[in-house]
Amino acid sequence: MEATALSLGKSVLDGALSYAKSAISEEVALQLGVQRDHAFIRDELEMMQSFLMVAHDEQVAHKVLMTWVKQVRDVAYDAEDCLQEFSIHLKKPSWWRLPCTLQERRRIAKQMKELRARVENVSQRNLRYQLIKSAGPKLASAAELSSVTAAAMFGVDEARHAAKHDKSNEDLGTSGDVGQTSIINAAYENPDIKRKFPCRAWVRVLHPFNPNDFIQSLVKQFRSTVGIDILLEIEKTGKELSLEFTKYVNENSYLVVLNDMTTFEEWKGIKACFPDNKKGSRIIVCTPQVEVASLCTGQESQVLKLKQLSTNQTIYAFYEKDSWDRMKLPMPTYRSNVATPSTSNSVAPTNEIHGNQSKGSDEKNVVTKSLTRAKTIGNAFYESQLIGREKEKSDLIKLILNKLGQQFSVISVWGMGGIGKTILVKDVYQGQDLISMFEKRVFVTVMRPFILKDLLKSIVMQLAGADSSKKKEAIDFVGGTRNKVATLEAEKLIEELARLLEGKKCLIVFDDLSCTAEWDIIVQSFPKLDNTSRIIITTREESIAKHCSKKQENIYRLKVLDHSDALDLFTRKVFIKEEINLEKHPELIEEAKFILKKCNGLPLAIVTIGGFLANQPKTAIEWRKLNEHIGAELEMNPELEAIRIILGKSYDGLPYHLKSCFLYLSIFPEDHKVSRRRLMRRWTVEGYSREIREKSAEEIADGYFMELLGRSMILPYQESVHSRKGIDSCQVHDLMREISISKSKEENLVFRLEEGCSLNTHGAVRHLTINSNWEGDKGEFESTVDLSRIRSLTVFGKWRSFFISDKMSLLRVLDLENTEYLLDHHLEQIGKLLHLKYLSLRGCEGIFHLPESLGNLKQLQTLDIKNTRVMKLPNTIINLRKLQFLHAQHSGFHGHKSYEEFASGFYRDNPLPEVFRNKAYLLTAISVLFCVMCCAPRPQGYEALNRRDMNGVCCYMLNFVLRELNLHGVELPRGFRKLRALQTLSAVNVARGKGILKEIKRLTKLRKLAVGGVNKKNNQEFCATLADLCHLESLSVHSTGEPGLSGCLDEMSSPPKMLQSLKLHGNLVKLPKWVKLLHNLAKLKLEKTKLSGLDATIGVLGKLPNLSILRLLGNSFTGDDLHLTFHGDELFQSLTVLQLNGIDGLVSVEFKEGTMPMLEVLLFREGNTSTLLSGLSSLSSLRELLLEGTYRTLVLDHLRAELARNPNKPVLKRR
Repeated sequence: MEATALSLGKSVLDGALSYAKSAISEEVALQLGVQRDHAFIRDELEMMQSFLMVAHDEQVAHKVLMTWVKQVRDVAYDAEDCLQEFSIHLKKPSWWRLPCTLQERRRIAKQMKELRARVENVSQRNLRYQLIKSAGPKLASAAELSSVTAAAMFGVDEARHAAKHDKSNEDLGTSGDVGQTSIINAAYENPDIKRKFPCRAWVRVLHPFNPNDFIQSLVKQFRSTVGIDILLEIEKTGKELSLEFTKYVNENSYLVVLNDMTTFEEWKGIKACFPDNKKGSRIIVCTPQVEVASLCTGQESQVLKLKQLSTNQTIYAFYEKDSWDRMKLPMPTYRSNVATPSTSNSVAPTNEIHGNQSKGSDEKNVVTKSLTRAKTIGNAFYESQLIGREKEKSDLIKLILNKLGQQFSVISVWGMGGIGKTILVKDVYQGQDLISMFEKRVFVTVMRPFILKDLLKSIVMQLAGADSSKKKEAIDFVGGTRNKVATLEAEKLIEELARLLEGKKCLIVFDDLSCTAEWDIIVQSFPKLDNTSRIIITTREESIAKHCSKKQENIYRLKVLDHSDALDLFTRKVFIKEEINLEKHPELIEEAKFILKKCNGLPLAIVTIGGFLANQPKTAIEWRKLNEHIGAELEMNPELEAIRIILGKSYDGLPYHLKSCFLYLSIFPEDHKVSRRRLMRRWTVEGYSREIREKSAEEIADGYFMELLGRSMILPYQESVHSRKGIDSCQVHDLMREISISKSKEENLVFRLEEGCSLNTHGAVRHLTINSNWEGDKGEFESTVDLSRIRSLTVFGKWRSFFISDKMSLLRVLDLENTEYLLDHHLEQIGKLLHLKYLSLRGCEGIFHLPESLGNLKQLQTLDIKNTRVMKLPNTIINLRKLQFLHAQHSGFHGHKSYEEFASGFYRDNPLPEVFRNKAYLLTAISVLFCVMCCAPRPQGYEALNRRDMNGVCCYMLNFVLRELNLHGVELPRGFRKLRALQTLSAVNVARGKGILKEIKRLTKLRKLAVGGVNKKNNQEFCATLADLCHLESLSVHSTGEPGLSGCLDEMSSPPKMLQSLKLHGNLVKLPKWVKLLHNLAKLKLEKTKLSGLDATIGVLGKLPNLSILRLLGNSFTGDDLHLTFHGDELFQSLTVLQLNGIDGLVSVEFKEGTMPMLEVLLFREGNTSTLLSGLSSLSSLRELLLEGTYRTLVLDHLRAELARNPNKPVLKRR
């Protein structure tokens, strides 16, 4: 909980600070005359942010701090909301609005004063309670704090180790004036130090600083140690003295203590006196100023807590990053700012703070927790016996033995926590097959915090211990001298490790690796291993697996158990002493299925829950109770602690920005397919991702999605073979979702309005989601949640008219995707939601028109009305100057995109008299239908349907019939060119003239464009438009009927060079010549193009160097006897997915030897003739053949035989 609170607080502060520092915020403050208040709030938020970063990195967590963090988070929310509110209501002054303007300015100034007071109060609480140091019961008062000087010190341990480690040039640091003297003096007078540094001096820095006096003071002390009389000759001038001094320090190692350093300028003057002599010299700087400390050590400094002198005073050391890392690798943490315990609450910028240097009880606690966790997990898995893992075990053994003796390799096994990586690898490691093949074997768990020395000790002990029974080694384990290893330094351990492994065939396992930096240090410490050796690592993160194993073939992802194996494991665990078939107990099997659905194939969850149920009455009622209260059981039941620990560890390991993104997923219902696009856009407008240098906020959000996927925090819903990104949707494991819901509820991040939910909320909720099973009324809705603080509203299921309220003035996200019974008049209030940045009506087929008030939403960035009935956008949409993504593809009428398609299909399936095909008759019928709809009772679910909604339906049908519209795209109003921020425009109808194409031509930031209605009248203008859209990455062109696209795309001489995706739908006849120039094209889809010249077309497409996805769908080619042959003459070298779907007239498809070396997935569906597939054994990378439709047994047998001959053993799937 504490980590969640800190992460969310940090995330919210990031968003508030980002806006407070923005140019528009500065401009608002300037115009409104509140610059001072604005600057104060901005600076205080920045200090709070730094404080939270320290608390997060130091893992400081106690009730007082958590209370303060929540207050910081709330004030940050309010600060951002307040600043945005001012910018939205800011208007250009006019003389007739002067009284209103003055009144508005007074109101704003008053709110800013109130906000400043709140920020100041929260800041004072930090000073009052000195939160990072108040973990104990005693709290320091403000008076006490003001009398204490901050202390930070550097160089003590470096000086102590200098006699043995001469690897750094200079290491600098700081100390305060209390308590540091004795610590430094102990090192300064150390005999080893004296021998190492022939030149030593302890000097107090005088004010003002005088270089000549400073050198004289140094030289006097140098004389007392080495007797350099020549430097003290009275007749020496200042210049001569300086030259002699410089010569001496260049030739000797020196140790200098500088006391009472107060300014960085003094340090710069002193530093100039000491050249870098490359002899491991040391300077210790003592200062009460944290800023000076960090500046002396430089930007690549690190901080170390040396000693706590009292409750409110601690000595810290700042040191150069590389100097310590060579001796000991601390536990990696994220880049942060480090807060010091100074009375002024100064902040020292550093790269990292390391929590693993502490000794004593804290370290013992860490070890104890690690051992306890290992024991808990081990017990949980003890009886699983690798059920359902036979194939995985065989695969892993093959990887180990592959090319054994030819080259050394690192094998990575990765997967989500609790999936059984350790158990699988340990079972393989202990197998008799491998024991006899390797001379040396080590299995070591990488503990937290990571300390290289301890890891090396464990490895050396295992290696030497195994040999002790055979012969006497350098380290005598038999004689009881095992403790000698504990006294060895890292360098000696590395030497001993090299001796033990020299020329040996080794199998070494590193279990639970959690950081790439750890691996890099391990690799540097290991000797070069024999080619016959193998290293296996287990990790939860794909990125770590890829970092350790450079070859993709050595990366093995462990997946969840399938249903049958999961049920087998569950049954064995529940019914320990008896064999039982649950299928014969219908009252239990249904509840078992629900339990296993929650576990979703995760062995840890199955074993743990099964073990718990083994001691409970084995009845359906008891199992149902667990199903209904699984979330509470995970939190409170100690028998399920293993699940909470393991899955919680995955969450705790996330950086703060990913924690917010993960908790945001609790918005979506169980088993919901969450679109990648939807998540990215929502994260962006919520402020979870922001532009960084040349990377857009959307690219950052996409990176977050992939990182969560790589950490197994989210699971791919299904791999999309049609997407360039491979995965276009995800879902959350049910148990991970329970953790997400629990933590987001604790922090009031997400409130789920659903059946059986608690109606008591504590504090302001920011994200509201309404599930389909909630049946409450308006009174309950408004009394449960403070609607004025809601930032996002997401509705699943049925719409209610009171879901949108005037009180939602701060709403940023309104997501109504696939909401049922949403009608036009329900959107009347939407123009009042001035903060709205994301509006999705996707899939709401009851929406025919958008209100003109949509133009008020000037902050809107994403508008998604795909698969609605909207045919034309309102004129006011041109006011949305921040709009970046517009998805407006029409849902069509009964699935048809044009009147022509609808009419031909309808009349073919329903033979009717000619009179019914007459448009006049149809128009009359529509008019009658309108009258009937006005008078008839409303259908169930549409009781709220009013006359305006019905008018919209009839107008839609009227346009559809009368104008025979191509409904692939919507009509745009004039002035659309003003939306210069647009990056996605999908899809727009350009059939009505050239004007709209000229406007699109001005949208130079477009990356994705989908159009319909290209014809002979506008084709030249269309080609000219595409030539000007130099950033275009995706293009979709749709046309229906004859002549369609025939000759319409031939005029283009220079296509967009950045184009990566191209979709062509309609009568094309001939492939445009410019297609062969698309060297960046990765995805191509052809449908109803009726191309002639099959072999020539394939030849052109095969030469596209980056084409990875090729989809040839129905009527993409024309002909009665088509033979498709893919030759092996270096065509389709990058193709990974090929889809051949319903190509009429296709008789055979043949793959020659050497063709498509990268092809992994082949999708096939027969057209109007039987098609023979041959040469599948030649596809060296094929892993899946997916068939659609029905096939004769003979055909299936033939295909299975073809696949059996393929050495890659691809699988045959049907759908």
